[in-house]
Amino acid sequence: MAESTPVVFVVDDDISVRESLEFLVRSVGWRPETFDSADDFLARPPLSVPCCLVLDVTLPGLNGLELQDRLAGRSEMPIIFITGHGDVPMSVRAMKAGAIEFLTKPFDDQVLVNAIRGAIERSRTALRADAETRALRACYESLTSREREVMALVVAGLLNKQVGGQLGISVITVKAHRGQVMRKMKADSLPDLVTMAARLGLQAAPKH
Repeated sequence: MAESTPVVFVVDDDISVRESLEFLVRSVGWRPETFDSADDFLARPPLSVPCCLVLDVTLPGLNGLELQDRLAGRSEMPIIFITGHGDVPMSVRAMKAGAIEFLTKPFDDQVLVNAIRGAIERSRTALRADAETRALRACYESLTSREREVMALVVAGLLNKQVGGQLGISVITVKAHRGQVMRKMKADSLPDLVTMAARLGLQAAPKH
């Protein structure tokens, strides 16, 4: 995946906060994008570059915590909350839902920069993992139905003879399919193949 300039999204209804954070983000070398409401932000198509979201808790319409709920599962975009009047239950809820930081205004610029830096690293890691999983799924989809059957039995721990017996094919044919599976999945070893099956969420075939 080609590296691109990380993007820092800022959602805050206070224009002075948006402008100051835009300047701060730009000064560090990242690309800022600012929004004055959660709805405006949601209308922006997702990016596939490292990014994070600096989010005010109190917003008109959809508030910050509600936006966080909407974005659940978006591990490639960690959230840093900022608030002028946060309380403990609010911060606990935000952190439990996956926020990586909860800062109360006014906060030190360097504290926010450090939080953003950590968030971007998390985003980069999540994007890399997602790209690897998509590539793995593409490899799996290139297998024939018979190769998928052989793969399922092999990762379940069956020997070639057992696989052949279960599928009603010869050991030589099993070996040929197994070789194709290893090549198409780009697996260097059986443990590699087992790990790949786990990452793809494949159900292990029952042993007979």
